[in-house]
Amino acid sequence: MDRKNFIKTAGLGIGVALIPEAAISEGLLNKETSTANLKSKIIRDGEGNVVNVLGDIQTHILVGSDTDNQIVEWVDDVEPGVGIPPHIHTKEDEIFRVIEGQIEIMVDGKTTVLKAGDTAFAPKNIPHSWTVVGTEKAKMITSAFPAGIEMMFKELADLPPGPPDFEKVAKICGNHGISFLK
Repeated sequence: MDRKNFIKTAGLGIGVALIPEAAISEGLLNKETSTANLKSKIIRDGEGNVVNVLGDIQTHILVGSDTDNQIVEWVDDVEPGVGIPPHIHTKEDEIFRVIEGQIEIMVDGKTTVLKAGDTAFAPKNIPHSWTVVGTEKAKMITSAFPAGIEMMFKELADLPPGPPDFEKVAKICGNHGISFLK
């Protein structure tokens, strides 16, 4: 690219970068309300609020109150054989990123095994499930957007210890827009 085209291209990039600031100064955007609820946050490995959601040990690292309800993110630290049966979300999309171990995941009828470094996306209204396979624990970072599902996890974690009452679990999940498939 010659210098003249570079300057034109760079100038266009600067103009695009300045549009949000120009819109704020013209009153088209309100900077205070668009970012007022967001604060930066550093989360170190192992930090967060740990909840046992029916055997899925979750460490919630970002919740709706951190992200203006845009996203919630947690780390699943799960034993072999533990998983979530096929279900559908009507409110949130999910992203699953495997850090350690192996996760067999089904999304929209397609099943595959995810290994460290692999990612799967499960949009709302698409059936999905996952189970830890192999002989070692799995660690997975799960993101859901928009936020809100963390409230359901708290309700599930508050159920009495022991084998879960599926009717209660299904009712709690249903109240949050999640239904299990038969």
